[in-house]
Amino acid sequence: MRTIDEYRKLPYKMEIIPDTEEGGYVASFPDLPGCLTLGDTIEEAIKNAEDAKYAWIEAAMEDGVRINEPDDLEDDSAYVG
Repeated sequence: MRTIDEYRKLPYKMEIIPDTEEGGYVASFPDLPGCLTLGDTIEEAIKNAEDAKYAWIEAAMEDGVRINEPDDLEDDSAYVG
């Protein structure tokens, strides 16, 4: 099993979309179900997303929840050498 710092360094895909209802931006990690956050700017959403990723991974480890590897690491066909 990886450490929390090892998981934090993995290249998880981050998605950022405008929040058309409330304003600002929503950031999420598709490989980490339920890991999402908000920010008034894209920069704030990115910073908040990194904090949310850490908290999500920490909680998952404490609760014994399986932590997915980033899709690129699981799918060898995505590797371009």
